[in-house]
Amino acid sequence: MTKRRPPDSRLAAARYALERDVPDDEDPTDRGQVSPDQRAQAVEIAIQQAMRRGDFDDLPGAGKPLADLGTVRDPDWWIRRKIERENLTGLGPPALTLRTEDAQLGERLDELPTEARVREMLDDFNHRVREARRQLLGGPPVITRPRDVEAEVQAWRARALERRAARERAQAEEREREAAALAAMTWRERRRAKRRR
Repeated sequence: MTKRRPPDSRLAAARYALERDVPDDEDPTDRGQVSPDQRAQAVEIAIQQAMRRGDFDDLPGAGKPLADLGTVRDPDWWIRRKIERENLTGLGPPALTLRTEDAQLGERLDELPTEARVREMLDDFNHRVREARRQLLGGPPVITRPRDVEAEVQAWRARALERRAARERAQAEEREREAAALAAMTWRERRRAKRRR
């Protein structure tokens, strides 16, 4: 004789709720389909359970103001933000890649050692801006303007002079510190310091 298991009360309650929600004029074979209201209720229950478990605690940006809240509405904000967040280069429509490159061009020019390299980089940048404006591939409009090569070279020279002067000041300060430290030593300590060099 087989032992009969007691009925599962949760299963019986679910069956009852399903039968209760189905109107009398509906085909009983369609009982497996979920209505939009039932789906919305299930989603809401899942969200509430996740909140109780703490799944939404300590999310990035929690308690901080929204970024770019008062800025101009950009229809391509999501792709721009993705490119910035993941530091992607060379991807996306030319309008966006040229904008990001234009914003970083001054720093990249400062790293170049010679005026010829600066001119070469500016010519390449201007050529790509003109080509992007000429092509009608769709996407956002190209609002980046070509750079004035002569003005940029003059600015690069001025920044190079400032960097050179700053390096010379730092070297002079270092020499003064070394001389002051050497003057504060006794003659034996100076001799030991010279031997260590």
